Amino acid sequence: MVVDLLGMSAASIASAVRRKEVSPVEVAEAFLGRIRAFDGRVRALLFVDEEGVLRRARELEARVARGEAEGLLLGVPVVVKDNICTKGIPTTCGSRILEGWRPPYDATVVEMLLAEGALIVGKANMDEFAMGSSTEYSAFGPTRNPHDLARVPGGSSGGSAAAVASLFCPISLGSDTGGSIRQPAAFCGVYGLKPTYGVVSRYGLVAFASSLDQIGPFARFAEDLCLAMRAIGREDPRDSTSIRRGRPRFDGLSPRPLKGLRVGLVREISDFRLDEAVESALEGAIRRLEGEGASFVEVSLPHLEHALPCYYIVAPAEASSNLARYDGVRYGPSADAPSVEDLFRTVRGRGFGAEVKRRIMIGTFVLSSGYYDAYYLTAQKARTLVASDFDRAFSACDLILMPTSPTLPFRFGERTSDPISMYLSDVFTIPVNLAGICGLSFNAGYSGEGLPVGLQLIGGWGRDDLLLEVALSLEELFGVPRPAPLGGELS
Repeated sequence: MVVDLLGMSAASIASAVRRKEVSPVEVAEAFLGRIRAFDGRVRALLFVDEEGVLRRARELEARVARGEAEGLLLGVPVVVKDNICTKGIPTTCGSRILEGWRPPYDATVVEMLLAEGALIVGKANMDEFAMGSSTEYSAFGPTRNPHDLARVPGGSSGGSAAAVASLFCPISLGSDTGGSIRQPAAFCGVYGLKPTYGVVSRYGLVAFASSLDQIGPFARFAEDLCLAMRAIGREDPRDSTSIRRGRPRFDGLSPRPLKGLRVGLVREISDFRLDEAVESALEGAIRRLEGEGASFVEVSLPHLEHALPCYYIVAPAEASSNLARYDGVRYGPSADAPSVEDLFRTVRGRGFGAEVKRRIMIGTFVLSSGYYDAYYLTAQKARTLVASDFDRAFSACDLILMPTSPTLPFRFGERTSDPISMYLSDVFTIPVNLAGICGLSFNAGYSGEGLPVGLQLIGGWGRDDLLLEVALSLEELFGVPRPAPLGGELS
C-alpha cells in the first residue's frame, strides 16, 4: 500500500481515509518513511515533527473509527514553509537569528489545515527571511533540486516545492513575495499558486514585504491545489488585508473548457532572452492550447522592464522596517554589549546573512531623508503603472501566458556572486506581486536533460477560481508532473 499512498493525490488520500480503506497512521508512516529515506539528499525540510504527526494520526484514526472525523484534508500530510508560525514547532525563517524559536500560536492557515484534518509533517527550508531565488541563502544549508541534485530548486520556497516533487507530502505551503512560489514550482516541476493579495490570511506569516507577501499552495495534482484553496482561501478578521467582498469561491471547481478562452501573449517578452527549452515549451503550449480551441491575442505590458528595479526598492524598504524588530531585545538572541548600539550590531551582525543585510541596507537607504522621494516614492508610482498595464491587458483577454522563469534550474554557485543575475530569475513573476493579482505555474514538459520547464498563467484580481479551473483542464492536456527520480518504488 505504501507505493500507492505516495503517488496518490491528497484528494484520494482523504477519500480513502474517510472510507476507512487506509488509516491516518498508515499514511503518516508511509510519508515519514519516504522522508527518512531521501531527505538526507534533498534537504527540503528543516524540521520533521515525527512524534507530533504520529500522535495526531492516532487521534484522527480513533475519531474516524467512531465516525466523528471529517475534513477536506483528512489524514493528508502537509509541509509548511518555515516562515509560517506553528505552535511549539521551530519557526526559523531559515535564519540564525531565530534559531530555536518556537511560536506560541499557529498561523491562521495552519489552524485551517488542522481543522480540515491535515497532518503537519514539518517545516520546509527556505532562503533566509524569504530573500532569495535559489534556497542557497538558508542559514542551515541549501535545498537541492530533486530532479538534479547539482541544481537549485528555486526560491525562496525551495524546500516546499522540493518536498512535493520528492513525494514527501502531496501538498505544501509557501509564500510568494516576488515569485517565491511560482519560480520553485517551475524549477521542481509541480504546480504552484500565488493567490490574489488578500485571498489567503497572512496572520502568522513572518513578514518580509507586507504589501507583497502572500501564502499559497504547491501540489502535483491540480485538484489538490483546489482542495488546498478550499481549506485556506477564507476570510480572516485577524488579517487587516484579508478581502471581505468579491472573494473568489473555491467550492465546486471543475475543468474549464479551453475552447473560447482568450489568452494574452505579452509583446515585451521578446525583449528578454529565454533559455531554448523555455522558449520551446512556450511555443509548444501555445500550439496545444490552440488545438483545444483557445485563442491568443497580443497584449502589452509597457512597464514590464521597470518592474524589477521597482520591486528591489519597494521590497527592501518594507523589509528594513519589518526586520527592525530583530534586535536582541524583542526578537533574536541576546548578547553582552556595553551599549544598545553595540547590542544591535552584535546580534544583527551574527544573526543575519549577507543577502538579508544587503536588502536591509538598500531599504534603509531608499527610505532615508533626502532619498525617499527620489527612490521609494518613484518606485510606488512605477508600481501603479505596472498594475494599470495589467488592467488594460485583461480588457482584451481572460488570462496571460508567460514563462515562469527565463531559465531552467541553474547550478549551485552560478549566481550567488552576482546578485543582479540572481534577481533576474524573478523578472516574470515580480510584476504579478506588484499588481496584487494571481498567478499559477504549471509544468509544461522537460528539457533534453530531464529538467522541468514551467510556464505561468496570470489572472486578474480575484480570478483565482478561473486559474484553478483552467489548471484542471491543463492537467488533462499536459498530464500530472512526474515525481523526481530519487530512487525507490516510484522512480
